[in-house]
Amino acid sequence: MDDDTDNEYTTCKVVLLGEAGVGKTSIISRYVSNTFSEVLMTTTGASFATKKVDIDDEHKIKFQIWDTAGQERFRSLAKIFYQNAAVAVLVYDITRRDSFDKLKNFWIKELKENAPSDIILAIAGNKSDDYENEVVSLKEGKELAQEINAIFKSTSAMLSHGIDELFKCIGEKYINPSLNTNEETMSKEENFRKNIKIKNSQKEKKEKKNCC
Repeated sequence: MDDDTDNEYTTCKVVLLGEAGVGKTSIISRYVSNTFSEVLMTTTGASFATKKVDIDDEHKIKFQIWDTAGQERFRSLAKIFYQNAAVAVLVYDITRRDSFDKLKNFWIKELKENAPSDIILAIAGNKSDDYENEVVSLKEGKELAQEINAIFKSTSAMLSHGIDELFKCIGEKYINPSLNTNEETMSKEENFRKNIKIKNSQKEKKEKKNCC
């Protein structure tokens, strides 16, 4: 049962959309409970979780985050959830070109036809930890976001990268729709990738030392 403090929070319904396996469930798990599992059951239908956040001293938001199934047979069901959503987060896997193409050729069109005209859009280029197998560049993701006036973030549910920032931008945009929150920079992502490369190199050296 919700306590009295719920009255202090404005509810913001967020729906995550995208193909199966892009990491929608993992993003929600990382954001809501700071957990990650490499083995997750495929979402069937939809599920939701909530998280309360203080955006600033004056604004408190209760995110109601819906996780929708990516399989084609569940797409008509997803429509039920984004028809009255305040925010839609379009998720693709940077190592899968098809998942990005489906955003452009299907999901964005669906939202334009069926979602509220003032819905806030965000794009998450997920699995950035696997950047060595990247087939969709950061530049492509940013350009698509600019085309549809969407927030863009590079994310990694595994390494908890970019996810808090994604929802912070969503919250700020929800409070102030005229705010420009598309501030993802190439240098920030380059530093993230350099740190991964350094850590992987150190790990390889340690494993090599231990096996010799």
